[in-house]
Amino acid sequence: MQRLRGRGQDSEAVIRRRFRDAVTDMSHFNEYDYVVINDDFAAALLDLSAIVRARRQRVEVQRARQGVLIDALLNE
Repeated sequence: MQRLRGRGQDSEAVIRRRFRDAVTDMSHFNEYDYVVINDDFAAALLDLSAIVRARRQRVEVQRARQGVLIDALLNE
């Protein structure tokens, strides 16, 4: 809250609403596959990059992207 107050762009009511909304959003964390906590931007960015890289390696993605190659390798 201090950071938002220090910026001086939002009223106190807006800041309170934003925090209330954030708590509501965070309460749904268990509905997701991944959780990235942005308390250190560089670390959060690395975590996010790792998630994107891992998702790209999932079997269904690789099958769609590399199916012909996979089939050729398996049928040699």
